[in-house]
Amino acid sequence: MQEESVRTPSYTVPCDDYVHVVEFSPFSSGTAASLLAYGGNQFVVVATCLFQEEDMEVEGVDFNVLRAFHHDLCVDALAWSPESRLDRTPTVRLCTAAADRKLRLLTSDLQDRHEVKVMQHLEHIGQNLVWDLDGQETAIFRLRSPGVSVCWHPEEVFKLMVAEKKGTIRFYDLVTQQAILSLDCGPIASADWCLSNPIKVGAVSGNDWLIWDITRSSYPQEKRPTHRDKAHLFRWSQANENLFATTGCPGKISSQLLIHHLGHPQPVTVGFATVGSCLSWHRTLPLCVVGCDRKLCFWATEM
Repeated sequence: MQEESVRTPSYTVPCDDYVHVVEFSPFSSGTAASLLAYGGNQFVVVATCLFQEEDMEVEGVDFNVLRAFHHDLCVDALAWSPESRLDRTPTVRLCTAAADRKLRLLTSDLQDRHEVKVMQHLEHIGQNLVWDLDGQETAIFRLRSPGVSVCWHPEEVFKLMVAEKKGTIRFYDLVTQQAILSLDCGPIASADWCLSNPIKVGAVSGNDWLIWDITRSSYPQEKRPTHRDKAHLFRWSQANENLFATTGCPGKISSQLLIHHLGHPQPVTVGFATVGSCLSWHRTLPLCVVGCDRKLCFWATEM
């Protein structure tokens, strides 16, 4: 890899602690700014961010912390609710998962009401569970190996994708509670469903990235080597169905980020993050964020 092809982050935002997980909200906030949340050791921070690509009056990024939640232990994953909006009556709602096998539903009106609801019964090993907001299990799917990724269909709300570590990606119908389709490959570290074109599914396995057209075959149509030290995460851009990013193994002093375009044989952007561990794309911009040691690193790229 050419030395000159490596790019420093387009923007950075300092944080008080190591960032274990970061997620842009995939839903509109009702304002010009986007919602973003990040979590670490016993905390979750909710913020807005507005980039110079969106507003000519902004220099770099306008990053504004809205609320910090106490979290009983380290945050392993988080997901945004579409109810989170900043217009009309401001509401922030997201759900977290942690090593104690509990889900925590965090809700705030950004004024006086701040609530953390713990869902106590996440005790099923080797299963994928679907919950309602009252903490009740509404569906249980038995897995044949640990689940590594879960994605909802962007339009059909009762369809769910679950990727298993041993190499199977299954699609479920929540109405019939049955598997309706499966894809196969080698052991999977991460998988993602393309929100802008749901016939596309991507994943990383070993050192490779893989792409499926689910209307054509259960086996990947494209496969290319990506990270020498094994790939860790795969995420589709929400702004362009041909743009996606992968990361190398986390926990290293310098973790590699690669941004790929299906029309190019080589990565279009190469970056490195200090102990990078998580990855998320902006809702409308070709811009992604990686959580690092005491900072967020943002890379903007071309469509």
